[in-house]
Formats: sequence, structure tokens, C-alpha cells
Amino acid sequence: MEGLIMAAQLILGLSILVGLHELGHLLTAKLFGMRVEQYYIGFPPKIFSFRYGETEYNLGMIPLGGFVKITGMVDESLDTKKLSEEPKPWEFRSKPAWQRLIVMMGGIIVNVITGIIIFIILTYKFGDTYIPRDEVLKNGIVAYELGEEIGLQTGDVITKVNGEEYVKFSDLTSANVLLTDNAYYTVERGGEVVEVPVPVDFLDKFSDKDAAGRFIDVRMPFEVGPLLEDSNAQKAGLQEGDQIVAVAGQEVVFFDEIQEVLANHKSEEISLEVLRPEQTGIENPINNPVILQVEVTEEGTIGFYRQPLLELGRTEYTLAEAIPKGTKEAFNIIWVNARAIGKIFKGEVSASKSLSGPIGIAQIFGPTWDWVRFWRITGLLSMILAFMNFLPIPALDGGHVAFLTYEIVSGRKPSDKFLERAQKVGMVLLLTLMTFAIFNDIFKVFF
Repeated sequence: MEGLIMAAQLILGLSILVGLHELGHLLTAKLFGMRVEQYYIGFPPKIFSFRYGETEYNLGMIPLGGFVKITGMVDESLDTKKLSEEPKPWEFRSKPAWQRLIVMMGGIIVNVITGIIIFIILTYKFGDTYIPRDEVLKNGIVAYELGEEIGLQTGDVITKVNGEEYVKFSDLTSANVLLTDNAYYTVERGGEVVEVPVPVDFLDKFSDKDAAGRFIDVRMPFEVGPLLEDSNAQKAGLQEGDQIVAVAGQEVVFFDEIQEVLANHKSEEISLEVLRPEQTGIENPINNPVILQVEVTEEGTIGFYRQPLLELGRTEYTLAEAIPKGTKEAFNIIWVNARAIGKIFKGEVSASKSLSGPIGIAQIFGPTWDWVRFWRITGLLSMILAFMNFLPIPALDGGHVAFLTYEIVSGRKPSDKFLERAQKVGMVLLLTLMTFAIFNDIFKVFF
């Protein structure tokens, strides 16, 4: 069922984005009097179609892209039968270069506008809830495997990142930080100030889907949140709202401390000392705990969610404030992807770990249907789709844009034969990349 939910979100998200992208090409083509023969969401075989005017509208069975077929254009269909004839007034090739350029930019522009609108609406409606810097300074961080690998330690208080004070905890792990050359954290540790550099190859390790949970977290006091049904914690009598003050005779304050104790007592029965909510007003309540006996699983868990005791920050935005904030967030995605591609070409980031195909994208949506998350990821994908399509690769919009720009600047139009060959080369490159991404997804899932 989880796989079906992820697949459904992927298909819906891509269908929306591809449909809008191709609509951008269709509308601009019709604006300049070009004949659009077909509009496709997905690829053949077709599920259904209908004709309106001169255009056939289709929904394809393979939901991994789409296209519009404009008369007189050398595109992925490689239909060049009529190119030897004199161009008709309604053909793509008969129009001025600036009009053809706008048509090729139409899909990219629509995807950019879509991404911006999504992020503006999300910013306006939900604002921003975050863990502020002050909460990090109170108790420091928990350093997991990847954090320890670069030299961070549990209890470290990170005061700056790349020499500047940050605003919220998520700033510490943002792509802007990790993609910066010579990135480093400024840390207070045992009364001393230490600089912890981020290795050049760290982003490569951070590209793994579970890397975020193996890096750092805020060190937080907590109380017991919801319990898993029929879990050992529930059977032992643990209740939501309980405050665990000792585990197996060891006093605990932070969630990472209880994780460590449980990991050391897998498959054992241990004692929990907890304070019930009604005890918080008792003088010296730690002397009046409820004692519970609980069995730890083989995985080192007992079956409850934590409820962090943190003062979260929240910022709400008016529509006037959300417009620049959402726009900045949308364009930041393009900037991050551009820098990431640069890292790949420098050999600092592995392409196999950074690139994802349909399976990887579906996993990003997650196994539950959350509309806020769905639209946030769809907005992100819209900006990435615009960026990727703008790359000057033949068979992509960016390839056509590059040739048309050359034509406008030089006054010389590339021959139809050249465009046809370039299209073939581009299609081979894209098919190779798509094949790599799909098999790379399969390898990451099963190996």
C-alpha cells in the first residue's frame, strides 16, 4: 500500500507539472499562429484522446513525460518528411527566431511560475515553524555517525556556520551550507571554541536517503508522546505525557541518553522511572517516580514517539511578505541544483548518489499522503524541471534555446539536417541518462 501511495503521488505530481509545461509550449505556439498537431501528457500508448480544433489532446499510459508536436519543428518525433517542402505560414520554421525562442521558453517559464506560486501559497498559508538558534545553544546537539565522522561530538554547542550566526537549526544542514567550499562549524566544547571543517566529500555521503538521520539533531529534553499499539511500552503501562527520568537505574534528561541506554540493553527487561503529569507540582518529584518494567526489543526500542520539550519559533507572513519570501525559496532551488551539478563535474559529489529516477522521486513523496508535503515537493520538482530543461542539451528545450540564440545573434540559421542530427544525439544522451537513473534507483533500493 505504501508503494502505491508513493507511486500515485509521483504520477499526479509529474502529470500536473508535465501538463503545465507542455501547455506553455502549446499556448505560445498558438499565440504566434503555429499549428499544434498533438498535445500529450505521458507517452504512448494512449489511454484516451479527443480533438479540439486542429489539435489532438492525448493522455499516455507511460507517465514519465509528455510533448507537443508543432508543425515544421524538428523535435523528438524526428518527423522530417515535410522539411524538404517550402515552409507554410503556420509552421514553426517559418516564424521569426524571436517567436520560436519564446515558444521553446514557454514550458520553462510556466514551470518557474508554477513553482513560485506554490511556494508563495505555502508560505502565506502555513508560515514557517522552526527550531530557533537559542534552543540549540541551550543543550547543544546530538552527533550521530556522520556528525562524529567530521569531528562533531554530542553536547557540542554550534554557535556559527561558515563564520556567521544562523537563525534556525535547519540552517546547519541546508544545501547552501553543505555546497559551500571550505564550509565549517564554530563549536563551543568544554569551555573552548573549536572549528570543525566539513570535508569536501561530505556532501557525497550526505546524499544517501537516510543520511539526514545519521548526521546531527538538537539535544532535547522530552516527554512521552503517542505509544505504538501493542508495543512493549504500552504493555508496561507507560502513558503519553510521562516524563522518563531514569532507565535501567541511569538518570536520563535527553532523548539521546535513553536511546543509548536502550541500545545497551537489547532484548532485556529493564526498569523505567517516570513522572506522571500530575506529579509535576510535588516537591522534589524525582523522589516519587512510578516504577515500570519494560522489555527492550532486539532493535533497542520500546515503542513510543518522543514529544520534544522545545520552544519552537514561528513566523507568519502577510501575502505581501509571502510573495518575495516564496519567490526567493523557489529560485534558491535552482541555485542549489546549479551548484550541485558543479560539484558533480568537479568530482566532489558522486552522480550515482545524487541523481534519482522515478523510484527515488517517489520515495521523496513518502509513504503517506500529506497534501502540504505533496505540494512542497511538487513545487520543488517544478523548479528542478525548469532548470533541467534549460540546460543546453539537444532534445531538451535548452538545446533549442541555444540554437535559436545563436541564430538571433549571428543571423545564420542552423540547417534542418544539423538540427535533426543534434536531436538524435540529444535523445541518445537523455535515454542513457534516464536508463542510468532508473537502474541507479533499483541498485539503491535493493543493494
